[in-house]
Amino acid sequence: MATYPSSPPTRPTPAEPVKPWFGQFALVAIILLGICVAVFAVAAVTTMWAADEARDEAKAVAANVAAGKAESAATAQAAHDHNTALPLNSFAGVVPDNATELAEAHKAYDATMPAVPSGDLVKVQMTLKDMVVEVAPGVKYNTWAFDGHGAPGPIVHVREGQTVEMTLTNGGAIPHSIDFHAARIAPNVAFKDVAPGDSFTFRFEAGDPGVYMYHCGTKPVLAHIANGMYGAIVVEPKEGLPAVDNEYVLVASEWYLNGDGISEPASLDMSKARAMMPDWTTFNGYANQYVTHPLTAGPGETTRFWVVAAGPTLDTNFHVVGTIFDRAWVNGDIANPPQTGVQTVLVPAGGGAVFDVKVDEEGLYPFVSHAFAHVDLGQVGLLKVGNPKGTMTH
Repeated sequence: MATYPSSPPTRPTPAEPVKPWFGQFALVAIILLGICVAVFAVAAVTTMWAADEARDEAKAVAANVAAGKAESAATAQAAHDHNTALPLNSFAGVVPDNATELAEAHKAYDATMPAVPSGDLVKVQMTLKDMVVEVAPGVKYNTWAFDGHGAPGPIVHVREGQTVEMTLTNGGAIPHSIDFHAARIAPNVAFKDVAPGDSFTFRFEAGDPGVYMYHCGTKPVLAHIANGMYGAIVVEPKEGLPAVDNEYVLVASEWYLNGDGISEPASLDMSKARAMMPDWTTFNGYANQYVTHPLTAGPGETTRFWVVAAGPTLDTNFHVVGTIFDRAWVNGDIANPPQTGVQTVLVPAGGGAVFDVKVDEEGLYPFVSHAFAHVDLGQVGLLKVGNPKGTMTH
């Protein structure tokens, strides 16, 4: 009988030690605690950043409020300081401390309409010259202007049908020319550049009644006009206009300065001119001159304004405070009946218009560009009717 060896005795397998439950919980708790600490740290940093931002914004607001109060106070002070207040000063330009005395001593441009020369041929001679002029009290500017006149040039007054013989002499340092808006003529022939030291003559018939601009047409035209090379020509209709008591010619323009013009004469700032940001706007080349030296009329008289906007860029919104235009020939169109009962008329840059106004009551009547930023830059004057008492506070 076969026998089989017996198997060795089996040993019981020892059981794994049981891990206590609280050890697993502690591990999870540690992990969660770490996450919470990280979250709280991020939240704290974010809160601190937000607090810093809020504090900075509050400081900025406070600073702006303080600056606004300071600016308002400065503006209010300027409004009561005769040396810095309008109408002697511009919000963009400045004047010296003795501006009032300088304004009174200034000889105002004669705005009175000259008589029409007799005969069929009217000879006009102009010499262009580099010269220093004043554009506001104590404010000097290097112009390319008209010898004996400055800016604007002389008022040319002719009658419809007369022939104008224009002789231009260039007394400056660079080429110049002259462009008459009243002429029907080939510009490449008549308005050509004239070299320094040379003269040039051309003729045209004044066949279109109205008030027109003339100016230098040499490139860049913006610079030549901005430097003072402009003026007005009036072409009376053959049959005339209704009779009036007073006639004045006003040429509106603007000045762009590269300095204040007080310590030394300023010159053209072409960047300001291109951006249409003038330091001064004027009637007849000098800011507020007809405030200190008013144009005059008598009670019950009719006054005619011949207005040209020379620019070089800005229009003029012509208005007389305290009255209404009895007649307005818009765009200088005096071949047709005028508009009546008009309050304000746009005179575009390079354009002209004619205004009749009858004032019965004695007083001071401001004439302005009703784009009032222009007034704050110096484009304002007074029509003094009779001998009123007091001053103008409008």
